[in-house]
Amino acid sequence: ENNRPEGTFQVTMLPGDGVGPELMQAVKEVFKAASVPVVFDEHHLSEVQNMASEEKLDQVVDSMKASKVALIGKIHTPMEYKGELASYDMRLRRKLDLFANVVHVKSLPGYKTRHNNLDLVIIREQTEGEYSSLEHESAKGVIECLKIITRTKSQRIAKFAFDFATKKGRSKVTAVHKANIMKLGDGLFLQCCKEVAELYPKIKFDTMIIDNCCMQLVQNPYQFDVLVMPNLYGNIIDNLAAGLVGGAGVVPGESYSAEYAVFEM
Repeated sequence: ENNRPEGTFQVTMLPGDGVGPELMQAVKEVFKAASVPVVFDEHHLSEVQNMASEEKLDQVVDSMKASKVALIGKIHTPMEYKGELASYDMRLRRKLDLFANVVHVKSLPGYKTRHNNLDLVIIREQTEGEYSSLEHESAKGVIECLKIITRTKSQRIAKFAFDFATKKGRSKVTAVHKANIMKLGDGLFLQCCKEVAELYPKIKFDTMIIDNCCMQLVQNPYQFDVLVMPNLYGNIIDNLAAGLVGGAGVVPGESYSAEYAVFEM
């Protein structure tokens, strides 16, 4: 912090894996050419490149607490279980309470796809749900995975979605769920969304079961504006929706807490 040139801002940078480092290098070159007053505090956190540890994670967290803003590349998560259920990506979200993931699915001019002029936003709660890292083998060959849904976090993400819609001039919020089967867990999430919706009478509100939502996105994605949903559903839906406009590479993501903002390439 003390070594930054006067009049500049610190941004935490995690190049990540795959094409991440190449993209980040391009960002640095563009920022330099445009004389953007940003100094990148670069850290390397990667489970597939053997560059991940609690010490490195803590360094990233400390950097984020100082900068409040981060730009990160894709951090790949190994499929193999090596004694720790939570990936470093997930642990970073929890340490910084990055509860809201926002994906803006928008058609790009000149990029031809099956659907044109799409403009919708997917908001997902990303600190609980199925991604709670609560799994255990209750008996040989029997794995139990726990899904956590709380009133506090469901209300928080619902309010975030309606606030987002209000600030961005959006007209409708759709709560996506599976409350017809998971009556208590998704039922609570849905109820919280309904309660919050009553506080925003100028924003239209509807609900949709997750499987129907997948079909509707493929058949008629233009009916959607802002969608809000629990963790796993959002992870699946935002990838499905990205495919409508060209793929994950043209749909960046954002994660927010009350204090921090992370922009994902």
